[in-house]
Amino acid sequence: MRGIYSSVTDMRRKVFTEVARLAYEGGDYTRMEDLPYKIVPGDVATHRESIFLERAIVEERLRLAMGLPLRCVSEHAPVSKGVDQSAIAEKYYDPPLINIISFACNACPTLHYHVTEVCQGCFENPCKEVCPKGAIHIRHGKSIIDQDKCIKCGRCKDVCPYHAILKVERPCARACGMDAIGSDEHGRATIDYDKCVSCGMCLVNCPFGAIADKGQIFQLIHAIKTGKRVVAIVAPAFYGQFGPKMTPEKFTYAMRQLGFDSVVEVAVGADLCTIEEAKDFLENVPEKLDFLATSCCPSWSVMAKKLFPDLAKNISMALTPMVLTARLEKKKDPDCRIAFIGPCSAKKLEASRRTIRSHVDFVLTFEELMGMFGAKDVDLEKIPDDENVPLNEGTGAGRGFAVSGGVAAAVVEEIKRIAPDREVKVASAQGLHECKKMLQMAKAGKYKGYLLEGMGCPGGCVAGAGTLCAVNKATLAIDKYKKQADKQAAFETEYVADLDVLEKDDLD
Repeated sequence: MRGIYSSVTDMRRKVFTEVARLAYEGGDYTRMEDLPYKIVPGDVATHRESIFLERAIVEERLRLAMGLPLRCVSEHAPVSKGVDQSAIAEKYYDPPLINIISFACNACPTLHYHVTEVCQGCFENPCKEVCPKGAIHIRHGKSIIDQDKCIKCGRCKDVCPYHAILKVERPCARACGMDAIGSDEHGRATIDYDKCVSCGMCLVNCPFGAIADKGQIFQLIHAIKTGKRVVAIVAPAFYGQFGPKMTPEKFTYAMRQLGFDSVVEVAVGADLCTIEEAKDFLENVPEKLDFLATSCCPSWSVMAKKLFPDLAKNISMALTPMVLTARLEKKKDPDCRIAFIGPCSAKKLEASRRTIRSHVDFVLTFEELMGMFGAKDVDLEKIPDDENVPLNEGTGAGRGFAVSGGVAAAVVEEIKRIAPDREVKVASAQGLHECKKMLQMAKAGKYKGYLLEGMGCPGGCVAGAGTLCAVNKATLAIDKYKKQADKQAAFETEYVADLDVLEKDDLD
């Protein structure tokens, strides 16, 4: 749960920290066998029925954080199996990216409606009257739901005057906008990877910490240790994630303590993406396309192409801010390594595509980065400003990409600059459930001439699966960060002259 430092958050943080420390220290990596005992000390379980189970879960989380696959429960294998193959400076994500640790799953009940003790046995029985399948009967004056007859329509819940009927749903399934969560024969959650778009919403909504994504912390640190020039390109959503006192200058100093050569705002790429999407809109809508949809959120665009393949042509062809920023840095130094640092697990999926691998070498979330700070004992409260760092490369418009509505606002502003008399209607949705509804409306012809903005996470990038801060606080922080920019409009970026080269050159 983002913004709440829970026992699950603490476990994840410790895992990331120990994996980072292992990579920085080097040596015999089989000593990772000792890490579960360090992370879960003692001989009494704190959260599970046994300390052995707690350590077994930590073992799998360690493997995933290092980019290793889960072990088969029915076969013996050491925790460190395959670690030497992962102790390298270049390794892309092997599918699946999002994983369920089966023995950590609580086998939560699937969707059903439940009458609680709050039921007053009223004479009117509205729940019974509205049920279309006769699934409700009265026993000893109380309502009872026959689950075999119930079709989960929720009408009974809506009419109960005492709010005595609960909708009970598995948290990971409720959060999944792709309906990709199912159950195995034991009632434990499973993922249909044909549907999954790696948004990570199941990951942050599982209160048992049973779901985790793979990481590249181990490989990134190995790249740094080899002496390669590693450039951190940082999503604008970083502002506010590491505490209210964390300025861009302090952040850059902290990143250099980890071994990064330099830090670049991905807001620069967002500015270029804005310009490209504005061009796409003016060139195609409505003459060639009924509407244009933004392209920067990977879980949104992959969802659209999976569920609405006939609308794939309506997704802007503009490269995402991450890729544009990476290309810009690779153009300056083809031999550098690019590490995208952001809020999003879906960016890991995007970076694993063959056409993008040569631009983006590593993707880490803010939460994983915190593990690196912990491993190097970087105290974020006590770091000085680094005055040698340019602060205002990204514009306010580019920084606004981090929040819901920010992409569309930037693109509309650019369209208005180019064509002042052009009317631009906007529809936006956040969370894949709402994004699906928006595309269904678009397919029905309700959004002709519109610019559509889709965000896979409710709240935008500041609500991504790898964030540290509560969404409302992060949104306020981004508003402040936008205002700090010297330039506010995307077209003011000094990199606009590079756009044609970045879009057309084959930098592979």
